[in-house]
Amino acid sequence: MRLLNPDDALPHGTVTLANTDDVAAHADALREAPAVTLHFPKWVDGRAYSQAVVLRGRLKYAGEIIATGEVMLDMLPLLRRCGFDAAQLVAGQDLAAADRALGFFPGHYQADPHRSVHA
Repeated sequence: MRLLNPDDALPHGTVTLANTDDVAAHADALREAPAVTLHFPKWVDGRAYSQAVVLRGRLKYAGEIIATGEVMLDMLPLLRRCGFDAAQLVAGQDLAAADRALGFFPGHYQADPHRSVHA
């Protein structure tokens, strides 16, 4: 997972969605977008996780999905699990600590619904 600071530029052509947006309603616009940002207005609001799962699973979106907003380092393993490729961390988050957080859980206790158990 790519980690970004709050002031890092996003890829040109990135589509930004609010966490209240229906991603399926934006499917046509998203097909051509190189990246999509999904916003976490509060770290306790997890709707963007569900949006990422819909993008990857139902819409088969292959571009980059970037988490923005109140993204804290303890969210990183779940962000990766839900299909995010990058996270723009809130100010004050330590990138070295974020790298360590990504290494805490190299595997998962449950099967991934998007991958075959026999793969």
